[in-house]
Amino acid sequence: MKPILIALLASLAAVAARAEPAEFPDAAGSDPAVVGWMQGSPPPPGSVVRYADGSMYSFPQIRWSFANFRQLAPTRNIWRGSGPPAALPRALRDDIDALTFQPLGGTGTMTWEQSLAANYTDAILVLHKGRIVYERYLGVMTPHTQHMAMSVTKSFFGTVAAMLVAEGRLDPQALVPQYIPELKDTAFGDATVRQVLDMTTGLKYSENYADPDAEVWQHARAGSVFPRPPGYSGPQTFYEFLQTLQKDGEHGQAFAYRTVNTDVLGWLIRRVTGQPVGDVLSERIWQPLGAEEDGYILIDTVGNEFAGGGLNVTLRDLARFGEMMRLDGRFNGRQVVPRAVVDDIRRGADREHFAKAGYKLLPGWSYRNQWWVTHNEHGAYAARGIHGQAIYIDPTAEMVIARFGSHPLAANANFDPTSLPAFHALAKHLMR
Repeated sequence: MKPILIALLASLAAVAARAEPAEFPDAAGSDPAVVGWMQGSPPPPGSVVRYADGSMYSFPQIRWSFANFRQLAPTRNIWRGSGPPAALPRALRDDIDALTFQPLGGTGTMTWEQSLAANYTDAILVLHKGRIVYERYLGVMTPHTQHMAMSVTKSFFGTVAAMLVAEGRLDPQALVPQYIPELKDTAFGDATVRQVLDMTTGLKYSENYADPDAEVWQHARAGSVFPRPPGYSGPQTFYEFLQTLQKDGEHGQAFAYRTVNTDVLGWLIRRVTGQPVGDVLSERIWQPLGAEEDGYILIDTVGNEFAGGGLNVTLRDLARFGEMMRLDGRFNGRQVVPRAVVDDIRRGADREHFAKAGYKLLPGWSYRNQWWVTHNEHGAYAARGIHGQAIYIDPTAEMVIARFGSHPLAANANFDPTSLPAFHALAKHLMR
């Protein structure tokens, strides 16, 4: 392995392992528009962001690359259709930035505006009763810029798979090999579709971003969303990597967050529909939703989409998807997602299974159809992605928050303390 890749992997491991964001430049000091990443004709060497050396995944370069991934890696388009975009009425408020809340585990207070910087927010939008009450773009983001959604992608494809279950095209109790025989000798050989949907599979697979040898990085290299070392001879696609996975423990006993489950879902969707999942997302979600812009999704060397985390969309379209879910699956004058699917997600899953995963900041939560369910007094649920991507839906407050971020630390535990209480405080504020 070349020294530069060894150094990069070590750097990524160190970044993910750190606990104090103060070790990094703050939001203002890492603002990509100020730093000038990829500016110039051509950009000077010190401001270039590349795929080949992995710098597109290094901080602070991610503050530019997350809004420009199509320039760095192969993608498949997600067509918005030829119709007009669904309207998002505006009723902007000037009382949100000053809203205060107490961060989890803290003794002092923080304002909503301060939390944007603390979370390295790239863009954020709040809908209340279907109207935009708050919208901010920071760094290099604009209303028409697609941003990496990371694992928020999972909730899109979990919803699509749940729609196929509702239509009887996917049997949730069927074993995965009934649809994908290629996985019969793998960890998924005796896993049900439901166990994949709710991530209760027992897999020998680590999602530890702090470990450069963890399977999550092997998966990324197989799918070419992360550069491969010289002489690489491992799996060449996402689906080839899935065929190497072995079982660890029993299925159906505990929630364990593993991105490969969602790529199995992507394969299931492809197999059942006979279409690339990007086309399925276009036909079933993007076009009926009245999306304002095309989206796009990362693909491997043979065109398999990265269903586990490769979606790139605009902020307003992210909010439209959240609003559709808040409205029981109905939006833009039509029923986009069956109400029964939305109700199933909102009810959540087994909280005892979830508790075994050890998320100390998420007591009482569960995970259903690739959505995170809080079970709080407002019935809130969310799509969540590393580095700060989120859709937060509060049905009681009639509120949806869509957010993109580029926090230097990947795991949500690094910014949940300044995000979750802010979201709940805003919900209560809007209900007054």
